[in-house]
Amino acid sequence: MDADRSDEQLMLDYAAGDALAFDVLYARHRAALFRFLLRGLSHRAQAEECFQEVWTRVISARARYRPEAAFSTWLYRIAHRLLIDQYRRHTAETLDPTADDNALARLPDEAPEPAHALSDFEQRRRLQHALATLPDEQRIAVQLRLEQELSLEAIGEITGVGRETVKSRLRYALDRLRARLSQ
Repeated sequence: MDADRSDEQLMLDYAAGDALAFDVLYARHRAALFRFLLRGLSHRAQAEECFQEVWTRVISARARYRPEAAFSTWLYRIAHRLLIDQYRRHTAETLDPTADDNALARLPDEAPEPAHALSDFEQRRRLQHALATLPDEQRIAVQLRLEQELSLEAIGEITGVGRETVKSRLRYALDRLRARLSQ
């Protein structure tokens, strides 16, 4: 029953007083949203704080919510704004690639074969460090595209830029990642 309702309808139902609709939305988006925030911040404590703040803002804005875009776009726009605020407040410590080293490795994931575990771990670690070296705008664009599988248009709506700017950021980011990972 709830699985048939779109995110947008669930949010409208939540705004109308259906508390269970919020539970469904939260269950659908919590893991991906937390991964997005954790990869954007590196510090688990900051990611947890931002995660709670995103959901607090969703709850606070429920009466004003209008399904003008996909719910996920609206949700990630809130998360993006909080990330930018965090970057501004904690630039030096937030972008330190050794901070809370391998917090991402502690996220639940499919268990790799033992022979490949170290290799996969090292690859994730190298990618995490390479992502941390990207400018904020490029890192966020990459995370939204690859991890959340959002369209260029949705990323543009979330970050407040046009489609071509998103394409450009992704192209430069991927070039930098390739160069960094080939070393």
